[in-house]
Amino acid sequence: MIHIHEKTLQDLEFPTVLQQVSEHCITPLGNEKALEIGPFKTKQDLLFSLSLTNDYISSFDNDNRIPNHSFDSISKEIKLLKIENTYLDVHGLMKIAAMSSTVNGILTFLNKFEEYYPNLRQFAAHIEVTNVLIEKIDSIVDRFGDVKDHASDLLFQLRQSINSIKSKINASFTTALNTYHNLEYLDDIRETVVENKRVLAVKAMYRRKVKGAIMGGSKTGSIVYIEPETTLQHTRELNNLEYEEHEEIIRILKEVTNFIRPFLPLLIDYQSFLIDIDVISAKAKYAKSINAILPEFSEDKSMHFRDAYHPLLYLTNLKKGEKTFPQTITLKQDSRIIVISGPNAGGKSITLKTVGLLQVMLQSGMLIPVHERSKVCLFDRVLSDIGDNQSIENHLSTYSYRLKQMNYFLKKCNKNTLFLIDEFGTGSDPELGGALAETFLEEFYYREAFGIITTHYSNLKILANEMPFMLNANMLFDERTLEPLFKLVIGQAGSSFTFEVAQKNGIPYGLINRAKKKIEHSKVRFDATIAKLQKERSKLEKTSESLKANERKKSDEADRLQEINSKVQKKLESYQELYDSNQRLIYLGQKVNDIAEKYFENKRKRELMDELFKLVQIENSKRKKISAKQKQAEKAKEKQIKQEVEKKVEVIRKKKKAEKTKVIETPKPKPVLKIGDRVRMEDGRAIGTIDKIEKNKAVVNYGVFTTNVSLEQLELVEAIKK
Repeated sequence: MIHIHEKTLQDLEFPTVLQQVSEHCITPLGNEKALEIGPFKTKQDLLFSLSLTNDYISSFDNDNRIPNHSFDSISKEIKLLKIENTYLDVHGLMKIAAMSSTVNGILTFLNKFEEYYPNLRQFAAHIEVTNVLIEKIDSIVDRFGDVKDHASDLLFQLRQSINSIKSKINASFTTALNTYHNLEYLDDIRETVVENKRVLAVKAMYRRKVKGAIMGGSKTGSIVYIEPETTLQHTRELNNLEYEEHEEIIRILKEVTNFIRPFLPLLIDYQSFLIDIDVISAKAKYAKSINAILPEFSEDKSMHFRDAYHPLLYLTNLKKGEKTFPQTITLKQDSRIIVISGPNAGGKSITLKTVGLLQVMLQSGMLIPVHERSKVCLFDRVLSDIGDNQSIENHLSTYSYRLKQMNYFLKKCNKNTLFLIDEFGTGSDPELGGALAETFLEEFYYREAFGIITTHYSNLKILANEMPFMLNANMLFDERTLEPLFKLVIGQAGSSFTFEVAQKNGIPYGLINRAKKKIEHSKVRFDATIAKLQKERSKLEKTSESLKANERKKSDEADRLQEINSKVQKKLESYQELYDSNQRLIYLGQKVNDIAEKYFENKRKRELMDELFKLVQIENSKRKKISAKQKQAEKAKEKQIKQEVEKKVEVIRKKKKAEKTKVIETPKPKPVLKIGDRVRMEDGRAIGTIDKIEKNKAVVNYGVFTTNVSLEQLELVEAIKK
């Protein structure tokens, strides 16, 4: 039975993740349910939930997108259906019909594409596809939300009568309007509407002369609104008919509601299914936003998070346009506990929280942002003690609170537990608190629990080094600037860089030396050794990355050269074929020339024909029989090669022609060098002075030394002033 305490979820900021997931829901009920996501109790339910989200996320990458699942809540309608003699209004019926149509669409789609979405198909298998509700509601309600005239025979008759009466009212009102208008009893506006009835706008002085019911008057009292007596009788009849219409509509709605009532369990399933689909969809969209996947589950009790990202940090940095550094961490039977040490602000706590949050997310049916070659396992409990837990309400100090936490850990910790403790042992005297923390850690170790802790205590680092199934780890820092590199390195404890960081922040060197003298010499040496090793590790890491980059460059260059080489080889082969072909043609030309010369001398036609025929036969014996298509292809290839050769030859000819036509510039005469001239070598930068000239050689003085140089190698910088 899996159980993860609420406090652990709070420590790891799991509610913030749920808030982000809920924002991807498209319905209010889905949003509410997303905020209630929590760890699953059984492995079977968890694996099925993960497979549903994985199915849905696959729909983003293919052409068969899952249909829209948006719906209006029918919670109120479900409550009414549970109560006898109640009826649903037209709006409620339309919502039920729309929901039934939406569910039918999704179910039909999942049945059709079962191969793509097997788990979602299985999830929806208990819900039946039915059009009965849609057909019944559509027969009663039109698309505008009104009960149809033909919903019953009585309703049809009543509405016909109502329309007839309304026509009579309009006719009688028009007659009265014209009569009183001609008598000039009416105001300029002539008529208006009061209480949804047409009334005459009668001048106040003539109100007694107009027969009818007074319905009101204007604010000034100059106009009285009167319903003509001729329309009153029809209006009473209309009111009676409208009352009967209303009663008939209620009767029809009750009948439809009674028809729907047996389908109540199905409607509950409909809404529940669409809420679940909304949550699954939201989890899939959230997974897409953080590049999350469903990793492989390990057969044994081991986990390997490769390139794991903290989802909240990743999304925050994405908005800021900053880089997020992934972490790789492994927990297995022979390395169950990892002790991370090193200075603050290096990423220790984030690494610990990343592992915890991803584990909780996974056990709550959510995909996690890790490399596809990662492996995961499940824990029955995840225990955490992270952050400043000083309890004001309970008047407990940080250390007292942490001791209560350790007591809880001791009760619950076993081989199926993952524990996460930040700044283990802090809050008390370093020596005493460190000793107690070491004892707790030993106890967790002997119970074969899995865990990650961060600490500054040397005794815990030493313990991790001594225990066979416990490992030290540290966060890399730049060896010169002491800036964090946010990269976890397993196998070595981290120095706190206490004095180095103090020096970097401007603390006087004298004070730092005094502080060093106040502690044990062995402690300083131990921390200094760790710091030195950590710096060396950082250097090696950089060198390794540099070598890998060079190796990649060399590999790319080798591939490029290989490609060029193969292209050159193909060109050479093509040119060789062309050369062989041309040589054969030259040979044939020479042969034909010899035969022609022989015929020129002896004029023997038969001999000429025999020689030519023999030559043709010899050449044909060398040819291979090829199809017309192959022949055409060979000709095209030969033509292409010839064109390429001709182009290159043309370029060479143009270059040679351009060189010939260039005007040969006469070189400028070299100045005659004299003693005292400032000169320099033709390919040098240093300037010297000529001290002596003998036999085309000069002694040049450069101030520090002199040298013999041929005059031809020197160029004048500045002539001596006469």
